[in-house]
Amino acid sequence: MQDTPKTYPAGYRRAHGKGICFEGTFRASGNAMPYSVARVFAQQNVPVIGRFSLGSPDPYAPDNSTRTVSMAALLTADDGEQWRMKLNNEPFFATRTPEGFLEQVDAYKPVAKTGAPDPVKVAAFLKKHPEAQKYMQWDATAPWTRSFAGAQYNVINSFILIDAEGKKQAVRWSMRPHAPFTSWSVSQRKQASHDFLFEDLRNRLKKGPLYWDLVLTLAEPGDPVNDPSQVWPESRRQIIAGTLEVSQVFDQTEGGCRDVNFDPTRVPKGIALSDDPVLAARAGIYSHSHSDRVREIGYGKATDAVGKSQKETIRNK
Repeated sequence: MQDTPKTYPAGYRRAHGKGICFEGTFRASGNAMPYSVARVFAQQNVPVIGRFSLGSPDPYAPDNSTRTVSMAALLTADDGEQWRMKLNNEPFFATRTPEGFLEQVDAYKPVAKTGAPDPVKVAAFLKKHPEAQKYMQWDATAPWTRSFAGAQYNVINSFILIDAEGKKQAVRWSMRPHAPFTSWSVSQRKQASHDFLFEDLRNRLKKGPLYWDLVLTLAEPGDPVNDPSQVWPESRRQIIAGTLEVSQVFDQTEGGCRDVNFDPTRVPKGIALSDDPVLAARAGIYSHSHSDRVREIGYGKATDAVGKSQKETIRNK
């Protein structure tokens, strides 16, 4: 077994390392039934296990270290079919392809001499991937969310709904919060406590459940179904497929969401994958990450990821 990279403590996810599990229920509205035979769109009470997380790979990151917050969810219908989804508060992806994303990561690596990215490499990347300019502008200007509860979580890839007659409809979806959006000022963000977002989530749930509507956006002919870096026009029809109720959260060391691979390509009958190349790449990436951390846990290399200190692990060998 290879040593775990220093940037990925054993037993943790390779991305979105800091997170918390949740349990809840999805209640379908029936509005999506004409578009898909998936049982989740017809069932009144679908159990959900999920996870809120930060965008950082560091499981010990302070909550003010990244603007990206995420929701992952596993819905299990009464016919046994599972729907796994992964959503971020970002409205679109930076690049058209997974190769472009890897080039972006390389271009923005800090140079040892300056501690900042090499401007020559950044300029070359943006020239090759001009679609990323839009994402950089969004990243520089969009407000940072001050709460998991008030964030809208978006799937940046397209999927295909299939009805009883085999008719297909391309869609994207979002989890739209019932709680109002609140943002951090720069000074509030700098002064925030290390676990501010997670503490806020726990405190809100002590007062009652939190809710998000599952909003499906229907594509029209000509919309870029296979390009996650492009947004669809705001005029596109939207339907509320149902409402997610989050009733409680619990630490990921207890298992539950910790051991779930929230691979967004795992969809039930009645939903299919689009030909988005970024979506196709995600299955392998999620599988690799899941295999690595499960192996680390199985070999006893994980410590606080499973609620054990380093001293306990050494003592029990």
